[in-house]
Amino acid sequence: MLRPIGQVFQPADYPNLLVGLDSPDDAAVWKLNDQQAIVITTDFFTPVVDNPYDYGAIAAANSLSDVYAMGGQPFLALNIAALPPDLPHDLLSEVMRGAADKAREAGVVIAGGHTVQDAEPKFGLAAIGFVHPERILTKGGAQPGDRLVLTKPLGFGVTTTALKREAADPEDVAEVVGWMTRLNRQAAELAVEFGLRAATDITGFSLLGHSVEMASSSRVGFRLVYDRIPLVSCARKYAESGNFPGGAADNRLYFQPFVRFTGGIAEWAEMLLFDPQTSGGLLMAVPHEKYEAFRARAAQVELPLWEIGGVVAGEGIEVVQGDRI
Repeated sequence: MLRPIGQVFQPADYPNLLVGLDSPDDAAVWKLNDQQAIVITTDFFTPVVDNPYDYGAIAAANSLSDVYAMGGQPFLALNIAALPPDLPHDLLSEVMRGAADKAREAGVVIAGGHTVQDAEPKFGLAAIGFVHPERILTKGGAQPGDRLVLTKPLGFGVTTTALKREAADPEDVAEVVGWMTRLNRQAAELAVEFGLRAATDITGFSLLGHSVEMASSSRVGFRLVYDRIPLVSCARKYAESGNFPGGAADNRLYFQPFVRFTGGIAEWAEMLLFDPQTSGGLLMAVPHEKYEAFRARAAQVELPLWEIGGVVAGEGIEVVQGDRI
């Protein structure tokens, strides 16, 4: 479906497009001048929770995350909404209010947007941010010896699927909503402060899918240590009972040829690494010599941070059992 875009637009014709056509990433980046570039992205999806306010806040945090994943700071956004006309107006307003409050927390103004009628609600943002052209985070900047860190746990997909099946406990839903509504702003600011070059946000393609993209773009391999990978407290419960969304099977089907599991990891545990996330954390490659200072700074600003593996020479993703990096 996307092939015609590459046939019409040639990267060489757009030298100011720093990230986009020839290097697919979390967002497009257009250079304005030597000090400033524009980051632009869009994302929207159907509801993942029942509460309309939370849905709007999660959708906004998820959309803004792609700007943060490039090292940018968002400042402007537009709503994108497809809404059923038979739903109560006050419910739909709550979706908009949740997004507006989350955008204001991020220092972003929502200046309008576009709405159409649809049988199933869909909502998100088109977001724009600024980034310095020499401080862009991309999927292709990881180097052997870098340490891989993650800023949010996994397990959002299995929990929200359990919610759709009316099998989720309210306290579990509250836990994942707390994570999904958390902005990745602080993580992006820390990455820029330490001059990192490689990052991506963990969303629909799962930890393993986005790791494959990042490793492939960087022409390296990743070694992930399973017991170091953080999970929300209810993830195992819902994984063992089979509450995986359809996207988890799609992710495994597509990305498994690039992944090697060693050490007898259970199938449900493997599947959690293919679990689609909504508004997940940033996966960042931190140079070895910067890691201790980076970790100390993260603790100082109370940024959750887990070291989950490292970058190695080679290709593909190896997931090993145990907790030794």
